Amino acid sequence: MAPVTYRQALRDTLRAEMLRDENVFLMGEEIGLFEGSYKITEGLLKEFGPKRVRDTPIAEEGFVGAAIGAAMLGLRPVVEIMTINFSLLALDQIVNHAAKIYGMFGGQASVPMVIRTPGGGGQQLGATHSQNVELFYSFIPGLKVVAPSTPAEASAMLKAAIRDDDPVLFLENLALYNTKGELPAPVEEIEPAEIGRAAVTRPGTDITIIGYSRMARVAAEVAETLAAEGVSAEVVDLRSLRPLDRATVVESVRKTGCAVVAEDDWLTYGIGAEIAATIQEGAFDWLDAPVRRVAMAEVPLPYAKSLESAALPSADSLLTAVRATLRATGRPVLEPAR
Repeated sequence: MAPVTYRQALRDTLRAEMLRDENVFLMGEEIGLFEGSYKITEGLLKEFGPKRVRDTPIAEEGFVGAAIGAAMLGLRPVVEIMTINFSLLALDQIVNHAAKIYGMFGGQASVPMVIRTPGGGGQQLGATHSQNVELFYSFIPGLKVVAPSTPAEASAMLKAAIRDDDPVLFLENLALYNTKGELPAPVEEIEPAEIGRAAVTRPGTDITIIGYSRMARVAAEVAETLAAEGVSAEVVDLRSLRPLDRATVVESVRKTGCAVVAEDDWLTYGIGAEIAATIQEGAFDWLDAPVRRVAMAEVPLPYAKSLESAALPSADSLLTAVRATLRATGRPVLEPAR
């Protein structure tokens, strides 16, 4: 099949799920007449009407709360929050209600809803619009948090999220929307992914590179560079941050003997810290070198393009960390030409 953009895969999957199940409906700011800030909902208001594509006020706490109520009564809302930064305004609804209702009601009520929201830097949107705060949500039992990196994964995981009976936070990095990839089948025929299962997207024997969302794609790019240098890197795409597939990570590191974790959030208390702890607990005796982490600089993201680029993790910074890790194992490393 011809490659499609990440954006198109999301749009076509929403449409397919709305055609499949009349209980699926969309809510969010400017998703109807304006067709979404990132055009994910293009054409859906015209096709499905305002009952199933609902423009909301700029009131995240209010419309997320309304979606929770709708989900408790049997509907399957898909909420678009314009950026993950704005989800902080609905933190009480997400953390204290969506995540808790099933347990607090003893299983008598569930909350089958999806919150779609983009994050990430690199777009010169300033510090308050460029954050990766997925750790806030990955920390909360009762929520599921997924972060697909390719159009095919985005389609399969969005299907899984919509059909899941638990609340799912669906993370989309802004830098991914225009990236392209092939789908394994027409969108209508793609099977839902298994939430909580990582994917080994490139087998290898010398080192494991672990990432998610944008950094999973960067990891694949770095693995290609390393292959040209004679290094066999295994790439693990986490895909799901809660539940976390610890077994796949540990199995990979036990095979390769060393690991680098790449993430777009801050280093301190980040997702990478959890992965490093998982490797320490499950693969310590197999490690030939300390686990290294590559993350964003510990600063509010600058607006200036040069500073923003310097603060974000990149293929170069990941490659530097991988080479340092390989050197620490005593393996020969081809140094880049200067």
